Amino acid sequence: MSKGELNPPLLPPEFEQLRALMYGSVGIALQQGKEELIRTRLLKRLRALGMTTFAKYLALVQSPAGTGEFSTMVDLLTTNKTNFFREEAHFDFIRERVLPRHRNERSPVTIWSAGCSSGEEPYTLAMILRDQIPEPTFSKCRILATDLSTIVLERAKLAIYDELNVADVPPEVQTKSFVPAPPLGGVRRFEVKAEVRKIVSFGRLNLNSPDPWPMRGRFDLIFCRNVMIYFDDETRERLVNRFSDALSPGGFLFIGHSESLSALKVKLRYVKPAVYEKVM
Repeated sequence: MSKGELNPPLLPPEFEQLRALMYGSVGIALQQGKEELIRTRLLKRLRALGMTTFAKYLALVQSPAGTGEFSTMVDLLTTNKTNFFREEAHFDFIRERVLPRHRNERSPVTIWSAGCSSGEEPYTLAMILRDQIPEPTFSKCRILATDLSTIVLERAKLAIYDELNVADVPPEVQTKSFVPAPPLGGVRRFEVKAEVRKIVSFGRLNLNSPDPWPMRGRFDLIFCRNVMIYFDDETRERLVNRFSDALSPGGFLFIGHSESLSALKVKLRYVKPAVYEKVM
């Protein structure tokens, strides 16, 4: 049987093993009834590896040599959709509510983009800071961008995006923040300028690891948008309270507009849709 003909079923015990692995490792709750969708998302990968059963694949991702494959599996089972200046209301809030104080006090801003995907979010934040915070304070600002996936982190570090990816960036921002990059397959590409990239650093982090997070100091802003849609309420509550502990007093947490904390017991005050504040 050729690789193209491999079509193994996802058996109930394998699905339950996969659910337990995803929840226990990264807090993602795979729903009952999604077996066929999950099988379809992973099937191409099994075929590429020449594996005839999901049991063999699960054995691989749980083996010492399977760390990279586990990251690939998480990528396939989640959505890494993002774009520059996504959910513009959040950035308007930062310009109007947060940055005037930092400009007046000439104090640098510290931001964490948790679940940064391919980098559009942290680079957007860096562009806004560059336009709003004068030197030398801007160069002292820091944006930490983390994700579970090594695959999207490598794309983010490269900082090169297809023409379609930057299409919605305002023309004046494109001119100030991008330079042409070598085309690929006839597609025009653009690279984020070094002056924007210099305040952004990337690292792999499992938000649901029981170990203490390695970051030192607290953040003025934390972005964790459209990440918690994969978590159950218990995991969301635990994570948001860890975010609260990582915020400076008066700092803000930004979540996705499709997400809500209303049913959770959290140590943050609701400010407006998808924006929460750590009270003094």
